[in-house]
Amino acid sequence: MTARVVVVGAGPTGLTAAILLARHGVECVVLERWESVYPQPRAVHLDDEVYRVLGRLGLADAFAAVSWPCHGLRLLDPDLRVLAEFRRAPGAGRHGYPQATMFDQPELERLLRAALAATPGATLRGNTEVTGITQEEGGVRVEVTDRVTGARDTLHADYVLGCDGANSLTRTAIGARMTDLRFDQRWLVVDIATTADLDQWEGVHQVCDPGRAATYMRIGKTRHRWEFRLLAGESGEDFRDLGRLHPLIAPWTGDVPVDELEVVRVAEYTFRAQVADRWRDRRVFLLGDAAHLTPPFIGQGMGAGLRDAANLAWKLAGVLDGTLPEGVLDTYEAEREPHARAMIRLAKLVGTAMTAGGRFGDLVRRVVAPRLPVVARHVLDSETPPLRRSDLVVRPRLRRSLAGRLCPNAVLDDGRRFDEVAAGRFAVVTSATPSTAERTAVEAAGAVLVTVPVTGEWGRWLRSGRAGAAVVRPDGTVLSTSGSLARARETLPLSGSSVL
Repeated sequence: MTARVVVVGAGPTGLTAAILLARHGVECVVLERWESVYPQPRAVHLDDEVYRVLGRLGLADAFAAVSWPCHGLRLLDPDLRVLAEFRRAPGAGRHGYPQATMFDQPELERLLRAALAATPGATLRGNTEVTGITQEEGGVRVEVTDRVTGARDTLHADYVLGCDGANSLTRTAIGARMTDLRFDQRWLVVDIATTADLDQWEGVHQVCDPGRAATYMRIGKTRHRWEFRLLAGESGEDFRDLGRLHPLIAPWTGDVPVDELEVVRVAEYTFRAQVADRWRDRRVFLLGDAAHLTPPFIGQGMGAGLRDAANLAWKLAGVLDGTLPEGVLDTYEAEREPHARAMIRLAKLVGTAMTAGGRFGDLVRRVVAPRLPVVARHVLDSETPPLRRSDLVVRPRLRRSLAGRLCPNAVLDDGRRFDEVAAGRFAVVTSATPSTAERTAVEAAGAVLVTVPVTGEWGRWLRSGRAGAAVVRPDGTVLSTSGSLARARETLPLSGSSVL
């Protein structure tokens, strides 16, 4: 069997990559060792930047129906008294979605699988164990075994995407190794289902206790998540009995009878910070947990994988259809690795700031956190760092620029949002009125011209980057900015320019 792209792993990252590729006209096969969605919850949070990726897949409404907007963050001392509270504004942010959303991962994966099944050119093969990945001249050979019948098969692909998790066989196949960023903590993760009203504030509760750090959050209409740092000598098995588990969650469940609390899962996790030393070997790429592992303190683990998929899919599709040179694939790791590393550092910092320092640390948090606007801004702002310079991020070294940042998914004059108009294509954004010739030239380069309002959010955005026009990539990232529409058009990769 042959396919343009083989995706190893049908988690959120692999499914997202496959759907995006297929929508760009790239035939792909997703290989998954399990038949159905893994039933236990894992990831529970995403921000509006990642929500925007789901929106591009056509899943925004369906996801909204099974998710729960998060109201912010509350820091608690060891006695559960409020140290500081950071509330998020209700409603959609600059990307058209809530800035923080809680969800149940199995429900999200079911939505993604349904979307994959409805996408021509994408195929999912369950109960399929990948046993070998070998690069050959002009392609990759993937050896598989059917876990039900034991039958063996060989697939041939132009490219392989390894989305096969922390214990990635794909990573081993290309000789990549994880670099340890020095973070290793054991935590107890508890998921409870109940129809009872816990009468708790519906944001994230972070207990800043060096003795027993803890987190509580509501993740759905009837679902709740707790995380407790395990002490020396403890293990997850110690808390599988509800009698021992209940004292940990009782401060939040209050008078709710124990028989009204359904234990969905009790598991021990080791939170790690790691990044692969390389994310690509010729025609094989690593994405998601195969490339990086993030402590959960800022809820960016799964989101980082979806960012990987959104970054790579359109580039790979462009190379396969001949509209982009093969060299653009070098920008994947160049852009995503520093971003993932920055988010891991932030997660480590937040985790340390919330839980370290003993009684002195509690005093500092109580006195300082509520009084520093910069703290609130960093806690509540969902914008992540810009991508670093690459052949597809043309940013001046000494001048502020929008390049590398996501453009807003704000409303245009006709009532549509940017992503609906751009529709996965390159776009030139300008507040100037274009001539017919300018519009024709942009369209001839395979891009769409988007005229935005001079005032409001769009006007503020362009002025913040001192730009008259911006070239936006299919993933929503700004490639370049300039003072005029004509100069912006010259940086379109599809125009035969010298950008690449």
